[in-house]
Amino acid sequence: MKVAKVIGNIWATRKEESLSGIKLMILKPIDVLDEKNSFSPIVAADIIGAGVGEIVLYVSGSSARSAVGDAAIPVDATIVGIVDDKEINENVL
Repeated sequence: MKVAKVIGNIWATRKEESLSGIKLMILKPIDVLDEKNSFSPIVAADIIGAGVGEIVLYVSGSSARSAVGDAAIPVDATIVGIVDDKEINENVL
């Protein structure tokens, strides 16, 4: 799993039929240690109802397709959790 901040929605009126009914969100992957932006934005399927501004957990590749429930659906990333809080033990770093 990876961590990202939801920065927006994206709509596509014309798309692969199997994507119908799947909400698409724009994510900015972040470094979990300092929550700084670390990668380019990506588009992810949202199966849990995340909102803009929330920190989320997402999976990619075959895990993303499995999370949506069908290995044939063409998604590369799927939001699978909303982060409530985090605790990092600085002594271990």
